Amino acid sequence: MDIETLRGIPLFAELDDDGLDVIARLATEFEAQAGRVLAEIGQPGSGLFVIEDGTVEVDMPDGAVVELGPGEFFGEVALLTDSPRNARVRALTDVRCLAISRHVFMLLLDAQPRIAATMLPIVARRLSGH
Repeated sequence: MDIETLRGIPLFAELDDDGLDVIARLATEFEAQAGRVLAEIGQPGSGLFVIEDGTVEVDMPDGAVVELGPGEFFGEVALLTDSPRNARVRALTDVRCLAISRHVFMLLLDAQPRIAATMLPIVARRLSGH
């Protein structure tokens, strides 16, 4: 994935070229067919996923069901808290995602703390159930 494409993802929009370069070099793209479960409750949180194309359905711990699409992300709660996944995520359509491992994410946070500020309101809203 190139730097300009990454810059178009809201989560990464404020990062400088060095931060974007880290993601471009170390993140992994993957595709999944509609219906595939991408994260299951209780699984270890090994990474953060950013949706590039397609739509996923998230079964939240409070019973709510949320749809996420391009530019949105999931997996951050388990990643940031080092706890098992607390939601089930299933591809509603064929999806293409960018997977960022825990190790790469921690390197990114050290080098680009602004990414945490971008994520914080979203994470807080998800944890509060709103």
